Amino acid sequence: MRDDSPTADLVLRARKGDADAWDALVARFAPLIWSICGRYVLGRADAYDVGQYVWLRLVEQLEAIHDPAALPGWLSTTTRRECLRVLGAASGPYATMYALDVESLPDERAGAAEQELLAAERQAALREAFAQLPPNGQQLISMLLADPPLPYADISAKLGIPVGSIGPNRSRYLDKMRRHPAIAALMNA
Repeated sequence: MRDDSPTADLVLRARKGDADAWDALVARFAPLIWSICGRYVLGRADAYDVGQYVWLRLVEQLEAIHDPAALPGWLSTTTRRECLRVLGAASGPYATMYALDVESLPDERAGAAEQELLAAERQAALREAFAQLPPNGQQLISMLLADPPLPYADISAKLGIPVGSIGPNRSRYLDKMRRHPAIAALMNA
């Protein structure tokens, strides 16, 4: 899929070794990483370590990111997992308390931003899986999602398929989308 977003442009340039693009990515997304670390009540040193780990993982995985627009979701997920790993590795009587308090922290801005990023990650995965369907599958799914809904008789006439095959075809295409690696990763996360 082609993505003309500023994030996608920065990712593509950073892949080619553009240091300015990498610096721009860090400047753009470092606040996201710090806000997630803050929600997990990490100490300054632990938050710094998490941030370094996330950026190092991005350097290693930059070529593997299929949809550059999904980068915020990737960063968010990687940061959350590393925060949990750091908390799990913490020893002492307070480790459990911190892990339990994380969910009850009132940080509406970070929570809203995280939800938006997760939604963007889901949408990017869906777009990627949808793009892998054959053209007739894309047409069928698009017609089934039309607003207002199209009657099966109209779909049948437009696609030239029997009404009775719409349901089984829909099921087959949705199963194919569920098996797509991007969707499977989200479902397993």
